[in-house]
Amino acid sequence: MPGLHSGRLRWMVLNAAIMALGLILPIAFHAVGLGSKFLPMLLPLLLNGFLSPPGWAILTGAATPLVSALATGMPPLYPPVAAIMSVECAVLAAVAGLVHRATNRRVWPALAAAVVCGRLTSAGLSWTVAEWLGLPARLSVAASMIQGLPGVALQFAVVPLVLKVLKTRKGPLFADARE
Repeated sequence: MPGLHSGRLRWMVLNAAIMALGLILPIAFHAVGLGSKFLPMLLPLLLNGFLSPPGWAILTGAATPLVSALATGMPPLYPPVAAIMSVECAVLAAVAGLVHRATNRRVWPALAAAVVCGRLTSAGLSWTVAEWLGLPARLSVAASMIQGLPGVALQFAVVPLVLKVLKTRKGPLFADARE
């Protein structure tokens, strides 16, 4: 039984660190004037989809925007940007992890699928919320998608590089995640 507890502890510590990055990166990006255009919260949560078992990655992805909203006020709870991001981050992490495992650990198909599914989730939920609030849905979704393009580019640039570096360091992060 020691292995079971140490495995859970490893995932707990890794996901706590990922959540901390998800809370700190947006603050850092805003501090230097880069704001939300680079989707800084999504970066570590997407990466977590590749590193953690799906359940851990989904839970951390869903919780981080809500914890950030409560701790910092950003993203806002109303309009429900935090809720939209919570679902988007959970989908992003889930798709990254599941496709990565299904494609024999190939990064690019998993990354592309995760980003597309995450953005589609965000677009669909943004459309629904805009309609609910009586806002022009097409304009809201278009603005959100266009504003996030630098963040998508950053995800495609950073995630494969970080995964490559982590893979070469010979640590337990790439052990088969079955929990």
